[in-house]
Amino acid sequence: MAGIELYAPRKANHRRTWTAAAVVLAVVFVFLGQILGIIPAMATGFIDPSGTMSSWQQMAYTLVFCFGAGSALTMAWTVLFERRSLATIGLNGRWAMRFGRGFLIGLAFLGGFVGIIWAMGGYTIEAGGAFTTAAVGAALLPIAILLFGFIIQGSTEEIIMRGWLMQLVASRHGLVLAIVINSLVFGLLHGGNIEPSRELALGLVNIALFGVFISLYAAREGSIWGVCGWHAAWNWLLGLGFGLEVSGQVINTSPLITDLATTQAVPWWVTGATFGPEASVVTTAVLLIGSVVLAVRFRTKGHPVEADLA
Repeated sequence: MAGIELYAPRKANHRRTWTAAAVVLAVVFVFLGQILGIIPAMATGFIDPSGTMSSWQQMAYTLVFCFGAGSALTMAWTVLFERRSLATIGLNGRWAMRFGRGFLIGLAFLGGFVGIIWAMGGYTIEAGGAFTTAAVGAALLPIAILLFGFIIQGSTEEIIMRGWLMQLVASRHGLVLAIVINSLVFGLLHGGNIEPSRELALGLVNIALFGVFISLYAAREGSIWGVCGWHAAWNWLLGLGFGLEVSGQVINTSPLITDLATTQAVPWWVTGATFGPEASVVTTAVLLIGSVVLAVRFRTKGHPVEADLA
């Protein structure tokens, strides 16, 4: 399949960044955003020059400003250089409905993953959730602020990968190559989250699979609002709902529901160990099944923008 416009019809004055340059720029947008966001925090001493973060406040700052800068760079390139509206990268209509639906689906998926691993003996309860603490309000404050942070972080990754990069590649080379390229880049961007290990290897495979699944979701819906909600819900509930690792990263605050800990009674590939459930074979199986289902639906029911252009 060649030359598909995923989110909005192409206009005569639109520019398209070359494919090879787009792959490089996607990585640049991510890392340059991180650099631009972290400089003020390091200059003021809010974050240590080593980049080590030990508090939820530092985590919230990074999620909002470092990732938010990456979104700003991507959108500025789209509007100013490519002369395109943000609708062409999937930030189009019915945003509230699509985001909300995606958020609820993401919560359901994550809850299902954790439930399956729990049933396999992968977790024990280490502590109660925020509502079991003496100061409930103080416990809920970081959870609420970090929810906003994960909305910015998850949406930024979707804007860059599924919105901008996937759309550009699809417009030149078709959807299949666009999904493969953006998913591989997305997986590799997480390669430095923990030390090289078997958990990291399986985690990166699953993150790439997540990229495939979420790409099909975005392409089928003709928008990235839904996958922005999905991604935010997944990360937030994983780290702030159950106190588990988010792609190997630990959040230092009381979780909303309960604080789970992995057990040694089951193999590492069930729980994902230090990388978290994203390095679990449960995740592998569900994402594979979900991707097949979405691919079949895409082939049989078509695509919103294609229908508009027909």
